[in-house]
Amino acid sequence: MVVIFVEMINLATIPLFQKLHNSQNILLSGAGGGFDIYCGLPLYFALKAQGKNVILSNLSFTLLSNTSATEVFPSCWQVKATNQVLNGYNYFPEKYLAEWFLQQGELLTIYGFEKTGANTLKNAFNFIKDKHQIDTVILIDGGTDSLLHGDEEELGTPTEDSCSLAGAFCSAIPNKFLVCLGFGVDHYHGVSHYLFLENVATLIRTGGFLGTFQLMKEMTEFEKYKQAVIYANGRMRLHPSIVSNSIISAIEGKHGDHHETERTKGSELWINPLMGMYWCFQLEQVIEQLLYFDFIKSSNTFNELKDGLAEFRHTLTDFRDNRKMPI
Repeated sequence: MVVIFVEMINLATIPLFQKLHNSQNILLSGAGGGFDIYCGLPLYFALKAQGKNVILSNLSFTLLSNTSATEVFPSCWQVKATNQVLNGYNYFPEKYLAEWFLQQGELLTIYGFEKTGANTLKNAFNFIKDKHQIDTVILIDGGTDSLLHGDEEELGTPTEDSCSLAGAFCSAIPNKFLVCLGFGVDHYHGVSHYLFLENVATLIRTGGFLGTFQLMKEMTEFEKYKQAVIYANGRMRLHPSIVSNSIISAIEGKHGDHHETERTKGSELWINPLMGMYWCFQLEQVIEQLLYFDFIKSSNTFNELKDGLAEFRHTLTDFRDNRKMPI
């Protein structure tokens, strides 16, 4: 019989912040690539206001070797506001975030991880841990597909998320969490939110769920997040973030098939109030649900990781039903 010890809390406490009470040097890391690190900005500002040291990193969709950023460790690049993409192609969310911070009077460096394997990313996490005495890592998923087990019919965009999950879990950082923002945004990629909620229910039973809390348009942390996204939209006009712009629309009261950017025209969106909710989890229990963890944990390249996921999927004889929510 498995015995789960429950740490008691009260209604006035946000469990994630209770868990972070003794953390001092925190790494906020975008798990799924692209703009995921932007989804962690409200947490960044809240933690900084508590006197925490917060370092930012992001799994990058930019070809970092084709920028003027500095590779400080294998597959790990130091991105500054002054860096440029060398061929003129301007997709570089990390650079524009650093640029926005500089305009606010804050000079910071963002670590960008190139697409790689889980074992390689683990080593990069350990490099940052040693350099900044990191005691806690919080992975940020813009969306909710990082909670999928691997036996669902549609997995959204699993490779980047699972690389970050496995890499962070295998790292030597003592305290590890996953936070998702954007419930419903993965409808765009065919993800079943019925199955997401079923997976959350499993985490409730195993003690891995740390509750939810809502961003509101009146919060200063939200306003700063919004301004950073607006700035990035202006700097990358052809590549505005689908996820963050959808989340901001939801927090401001938009609903249904609302399209903030031209990128989503022709598809059906589900903008809803739950998009502004942070879902918080302990990483250990999330990994226990990741059915293909053993297939990817030793991968050293992105292709090896993709092959591991494909190998696992070939072992399945059936998928969990992609059910709609009966409400």
